[in-house]
Amino acid sequence: MKLIGIARRKASRAVMEELNQVNVTCESGVEDDFRGKPGKRQVTVLSLDSWQDACDEVGETLPWTIRRANLLVEGVRFSERNVGDIIAIGSLQLQITRETDPCPRMDEQFQGMTQALRSEWRGGVCCRVLSDGDIQLGNSVQLVTQVES
Repeated sequence: MKLIGIARRKASRAVMEELNQVNVTCESGVEDDFRGKPGKRQVTVLSLDSWQDACDEVGETLPWTIRRANLLVEGVRFSERNVGDIIAIGSLQLQITRETDPCPRMDEQFQGMTQALRSEWRGGVCCRVLSDGDIQLGNSVQLVTQVES
């Protein structure tokens, strides 16, 4: 797996700003992102494979940033069984807490996208930051499955 996109926004409806590198912390999530406060939706991660599936469904190639996620990774499709798993990018560790539910705002971006993101966790995952890290485009990404005890 590989990190192929990083983005943040300064306010709720602000334009997504794409970055080449960023610091992600337990205290603030993606540096200068408005959603970074600690909690279950501190950082959002989108799968390129799932995004392409959604774009295919609406019949249009669209930029991943209209999904308004913080990180874009390739080489994985998320599902319910990933809740609790760790996404590791260098020293950064993100714990998957839940699916990122698509909202009607997606249809403002492109009509039909809300529905296209609803199946198979295509909208990505919400995460909490477990350990800080500086990340950059091209970093290797590991998905560490948590074993229930």
